[in-house]
Amino acid sequence: MGRYSLTKTPLDILHEIAAKVKALRKAKSLSQSDLAKKSGVSTGSIRRFEQTGQVSLASLLRILNVLDRLNELETILALNNDKNIERLFSDKTRK
Repeated sequence: MGRYSLTKTPLDILHEIAAKVKALRKAKSLSQSDLAKKSGVSTGSIRRFEQTGQVSLASLLRILNVLDRLNELETILALNNDKNIERLFSDKTRK
């Protein structure tokens, strides 16, 4: 997923995520119905997500799992640099 830009709204980013997920689904030759069956997310929810970007977090996680992309979300949220974390907390305690 691309980098967050201040010129993009959260809705813009949701649409981008939906478009990328749709492309991943098609690259795996999965129909919306196939993805629904494998993920446990209703076909209607998948259709709505691809059209509007609206989806629950739980459904998105299920979809990403089927598409073998759940680890990418974990990478985005990982706090790997301990020095930055230490600096963040030390900066707050100094103020």
